Amino acid sequence: MLTWMKRLVAGGAMALAIGATGVIVTSPAHADEVKKPAVTAPAATPAAAEPAPVLCSEKCNKGDTAWMLVSTALVLLMTLPGLALFYGGLTRSKNILSICMQCFMVFSLITVLWAIYGYSFAFTEGGAFIGGLDRLFLGGMNPDSVAATFSKGVVIPEYVFMAFQAVFATITCCLIIGSFAERAKFSAILVFMVIWFTFSYLPIAHMVWFWPGPDDIKDAASLEAITARAGWLWQKGVLDFAGGTVVHINAAIAGLVGSFVIGKRIGYGKEAMKPHNLVYVMTGAALLWFGWFGFNAGSALEANGSAALAFVNTYLATAAAVLGWSVAEWVLKGKPSMLGAASGCVAGLVAITPAAGFAGPMGAIIIGLIAGVVCLWGVTGLKKILGSDDSLDVFGVHGVGGITGALLTGVFADPALGGTGIWDYVANAVAPDYSIASQLWVQAQGVITTVIWSGVVSFIAFKLIDIVIGLRVKEEEEREGLDISSHGETAYES
Repeated sequence: MLTWMKRLVAGGAMALAIGATGVIVTSPAHADEVKKPAVTAPAATPAAAEPAPVLCSEKCNKGDTAWMLVSTALVLLMTLPGLALFYGGLTRSKNILSICMQCFMVFSLITVLWAIYGYSFAFTEGGAFIGGLDRLFLGGMNPDSVAATFSKGVVIPEYVFMAFQAVFATITCCLIIGSFAERAKFSAILVFMVIWFTFSYLPIAHMVWFWPGPDDIKDAASLEAITARAGWLWQKGVLDFAGGTVVHINAAIAGLVGSFVIGKRIGYGKEAMKPHNLVYVMTGAALLWFGWFGFNAGSALEANGSAALAFVNTYLATAAAVLGWSVAEWVLKGKPSMLGAASGCVAGLVAITPAAGFAGPMGAIIIGLIAGVVCLWGVTGLKKILGSDDSLDVFGVHGVGGITGALLTGVFADPALGGTGIWDYVANAVAPDYSIASQLWVQAQGVITTVIWSGVVSFIAFKLIDIVIGLRVKEEEEREGLDISSHGETAYES
């Protein structure tokens, strides 16, 4: 009976989290009877007073559409099986299935929530901190619906944009579980993901990435009007090409908070807790690298030169980070390890993410080299300073790498250093005046906002769940391993 009561409470918490989002939403878009989602590209103005709708069948480019479909599938591959194998290999053998199951279930849960309300709250017009209800349950969407890109007059199918952003949300939530692997309750993880996704991921995604698109920008006044309808951090000018703040810092802070609130694993610091299968780790890292081309290059939203730049930068920065981490480890420890090379790979991918479409190739290499060394310190020196049991070093890699990349984006986006600069949609050219110091301050605001927002939401969510259903498995279950105690199966039969 107690078990069923707990399940009922957990289900109620999920329902509460979903319902409560309606309370925080302010949606002036509903002043009109019919309002298109803000991501929909504005229609060309005909002679009639009412503008004709932009139809995908008339405006969408098949090459852009095909590229975005492939990119979406590549990002899905990053989580299943890439992240699952990477995390699974890092755990002890008695917990590999639990981490794989968590990835599978969290991925599926967030996918459904994204369709129900997540996409609407993240990518439709509402306020500066959260979107509106225009696409609740994906209402109003059809195969002819379009979403704006970063080029005037260029659109893609809205269904594709929705799906592409969905896989970003799913992998962000799955990243978090590595921080408290091997000791958290499965039910607690699922409830936490609902709350955190609703109150942290969606607002941060809206603040950083939402804008109405460039088509209506004709002069300084129209630019100001469009910008005023965008997310809060977009309005400030934060540059985040593919998720340094939204994905990596956001998830890493949640994981770090969880590692403290849930507590250390039994025997941590006294017993060996080595990765049980480094072949899985290497395979998972390689799949992440492969899928990350969709993650970063797909964020251009078109099959164009910006996507090509992001692709090349992802390739180069990651290779540089592998070298940076491995050489630093070789110097410090006397031997370069496979674990270090795989970790360096992920560190480079994380760090180049916000800069992928803004830095030049040489800037990408420098970002990768720096990230490899800094993240090595993040999982060794910084981890000891913090005193956390971040099981799979989510903060050391994704947090430290994400912050490093976000700040360095402000440096290497400078055209003088080979970057793309900032596009001026009024002049339809790169803005002539770029200040590294000013952009660094803007980038820092994005980092600080994400750290505080995710930290507060995560702490409250973990504490509430701990009070209601408990966060941690029993000691005997943890010692036995979560594969058996939580799922009744084992990965390896002796």
